[in-house]
Amino acid sequence: MAKNLNMSGRLERNNKFGRSYWNKMLTVFLFLLIPTVLLVIFTYIPAANMIGYSFEERDQFGVNVKFIGLKNYKTVFTTPEYFAAFKNSLYYLAGSFIQLALALFLATILCSKIRFSNFFKGVLFFPYMINTVAVALIFRRFFQKGDGVTNTDGTLNSIIALFGGEPIKFLSTEGLVNICLVFVSIWRYIGFDLVMFIGAIQSVSPDIYEAAELDGANRFQVFKYIIAPSIRPIILLQMILAVKGAISVYEIPFIITGGRIGSSTFVIQTTETAFKFQKVGLASAMAVVLFLIIVVVTIIQKLVFKEEK
Repeated sequence: MAKNLNMSGRLERNNKFGRSYWNKMLTVFLFLLIPTVLLVIFTYIPAANMIGYSFEERDQFGVNVKFIGLKNYKTVFTTPEYFAAFKNSLYYLAGSFIQLALALFLATILCSKIRFSNFFKGVLFFPYMINTVAVALIFRRFFQKGDGVTNTDGTLNSIIALFGGEPIKFLSTEGLVNICLVFVSIWRYIGFDLVMFIGAIQSVSPDIYEAAELDGANRFQVFKYIIAPSIRPIILLQMILAVKGAISVYEIPFIITGGRIGSSTFVIQTTETAFKFQKVGLASAMAVVLFLIIVVVTIIQKLVFKEEK
């Protein structure tokens, strides 16, 4: 009897690790192999090279490379101009939270029973589908044509002049230019937040909404006690992405203003250091510092929100 049980146990193990099992494992391995190889070649190896470059003095062609240790990092942390650009990130950080609040508000409305909700969803998501370069070029002409000093024409100034107002130097006034750029960023990316929130809200069981309606809960109470707690993980994820985006913003200010008039960001300074001033080693150190800042901020966010649970 015991011998038969041992034989059956061996047969089960053989079937478990038989040809069918290994075929499945081989299929999974082959499916994962190609993306893993591409990820290593185009992400991890360049990142490792960048870290190595950050300890060297080199130009963009790698001529006369010299190992200088932590000198590049010392330059980054002792040069006020580099970190001064981070103050502009505060504009984008404030704008990103306005964007999240507005997207959550609109998603809550669009998930209620209103007419043409699908049409409005498409309209609000459409800007996210447009290429960032096209968006930047459109709004550069919208706010201001020319240099803003000798020529302040632009679509918005034309509308202001139509009502008898004076033209405003939107993109050539320090402070105001960053507000305009944040507005463009909100218009460009709010569609992504909207879709994420709509998907999260619609994943909540309709029975819960019906029960709340029968109990006489108003819309604010439904949002406070049902929607917000149910989609909390998505809200936290979007907040992390918002902080990361605010710190590493690049395309919109670079295309619209080129980083002039006090609109430069740390990423713009990094690219200019690498390609304009041909200091690849220093630019690599700046990129590593930016990466570490993003990692630290993300960890802090996770710890803070974990304590609130």
